[in-house]
Amino acid sequence: MDELEGPEGSVTPEARAERLGELQALIDLMRPAVQADGGDPVLVNADVERGVVEVELAGACSSCAISAATLQGGVERILRDRLPWVTEVVGGVDDSMDDLESAALGRGAYVPRF
Repeated sequence: MDELEGPEGSVTPEARAERLGELQALIDLMRPAVQADGGDPVLVNADVERGVVEVELAGACSSCAISAATLQGGVERILRDRLPWVTEVVGGVDDSMDDLESAALGRGAYVPRF
């Protein structure tokens, strides 16, 4: 049995806290790069036992044509490369913001969707 696992393969409370801390630290490390284009990565949920992490891209990301590429090619790749327990990254964009308001936040390499 792995030292991070409890009975029947469950993650110990200590390991859970450690994994969540590492995950949040990594999201915070990526945040300035996404914010440079007017977006923001938000950790929505993390199932540390199954390795599934849900991330939402907010701000200018909701009206950006390359949001899916940022999520899959950037966020997912980095999380899976640096956190061996992460098996899947799911999510999308926060579409609650008006497209024009979202587009106004874009700058840098921002690519408008419309």
